[in-house]
Amino acid sequence: MAGARLTRFEMQIWRRFGPEARRPSGRCKRPFHEKKRPGYTTVQKMIYRMEAKQVVRRVRKVGNFHIFTATVSRDAAQRRLVDDLLAMFGGESRPVVAHLIGAGKLTLEDVEYAEKALKSLKNGGKP
Repeated sequence: MAGARLTRFEMQIWRRFGPEARRPSGRCKRPFHEKKRPGYTTVQKMIYRMEAKQVVRRVRKVGNFHIFTATVSRDAAQRRLVDDLLAMFGGESRPVVAHLIGAGKLTLEDVEYAEKALKSLKNGGKP
């Protein structure tokens, strides 16, 4: 996923592919609300686009169904999204943190986790 950028719609589909999950494309439309559920061909087209982006790959074919699995870990996908978000703010994290605080989405546990991760990085470890 080094250069792949997923749309929101693609991310919703991609989330159905866990680290070991192998899914037929028809089952990937279940995470959507019933009223807004896309058609089978729409989901199939998105999966083929994600395959071209090398985010998923075909592992086998059963009858008329292709079985796909994720090729990118959830952590790697999340890091990419956060890096893209920070790039929009010129690499500055303060506007993002300020928004999270203002929106009430940053908890004390989040701050404590961040402090521990920063201390670990400072001491030459991993977060």
